[in-house]
Amino acid sequence: MKKYKALVMLEDGTYFWGYSFTGRGETFGEVVFNTGMTGYQEILTDPSYYGQIVTMTYPLIGNYGINKEDMESDKIYVAGFIVKEYQSFYSNWRAEKSLGSWLSENKILGVEGIDTRALTKRLRLYGTMKGGITTETLDPKKFLEKVKESPDYVGRDLVQYVTCKEVYYFGKKGKENRKTFKGEGKYKIAVIDCGLKFNQLRIFIQKECECLIFPAYTEPSEILSHNPDGIFVSNGPGDPAPLTPIIKNVKKFFGKKPIFGICLGHQILGQALGATTYKLKFGHRGINHPVFNLFNKKVEITSQNHGFCVKKEELPKSVIITHINLNDNTLEGIFVPDLKIISVQYHPENAPGPHDSIYLFDSFLKLLEGKIENLYP
Repeated sequence: MKKYKALVMLEDGTYFWGYSFTGRGETFGEVVFNTGMTGYQEILTDPSYYGQIVTMTYPLIGNYGINKEDMESDKIYVAGFIVKEYQSFYSNWRAEKSLGSWLSENKILGVEGIDTRALTKRLRLYGTMKGGITTETLDPKKFLEKVKESPDYVGRDLVQYVTCKEVYYFGKKGKENRKTFKGEGKYKIAVIDCGLKFNQLRIFIQKECECLIFPAYTEPSEILSHNPDGIFVSNGPGDPAPLTPIIKNVKKFFGKKPIFGICLGHQILGQALGATTYKLKFGHRGINHPVFNLFNKKVEITSQNHGFCVKKEELPKSVIITHINLNDNTLEGIFVPDLKIISVQYHPENAPGPHDSIYLFDSFLKLLEGKIENLYP
């Protein structure tokens, strides 16, 4: 594909020149960086990245192509994609097409030739900020004005753009247009879809569960009418603070059903328990973040993707802190024995990333069985 001169602009006026390898266009979003060496397909299809322009710190991207099996949702959710060097020639026995052609088909701007090291250092020093990519407005001053006028990332409810529109079923045959449980699983899991990843559902199926997925704003009474064994609150994009309706709804499950939350789900639970959230300077995005398990005193290497965090000092005494981030001492996990709630800030579903934390799905199943001991082996 023909390459087009492209301009990458940050809100503070810092800009970089490169080339689009996916065609022409213009896009805006919060500019963030991910430190993973692999997993670009999972990143691009993770709804948690909605509204963000993702910069990959690993310099060579695209060498293993794209395949159907590694999709984490039905489509690409990032606003744009920035790499140092794009590799159009891919080699992978599962690959069906190149990264560039896939992005182009979905009208997502991808740019290469950017000094991603300098861009990442800028974001680490000054924090994530609004930005844009263009092949159309190549006057830096004019494009900077467009970037400044683009929507803010903080303070917006972005879940509304990624949650499912209606109830669906996920079981042994995968996704089905069905609005009730089949009874084919050992456990029935009601999933509140705030922007979930398919691999979370796949792992539940591997654990002999069946899942019924609900739009994020579904009334608790509707969910409880299906008599699930437990509630799962998924990951999702953006600032958790504006999600007041979802937070209020989730609180209504307290004491009625065991609850498991991941990432945004963890932040929603934290707020439902009385704490507030705050924005991290540049967030945690990658597949090698060290987390300390306070129960077994082991370090878990984790996959992470979040820009906000729950204030651990505001949690009530009934909440047990289970995991802490070793890079910045931020909250990574909680357990509430009386309410049978567990949640983590990171992604234990290992897509992409390590398998250290996969045990948390078993921990949730123990809660479904009424057990509250040895949840963190």
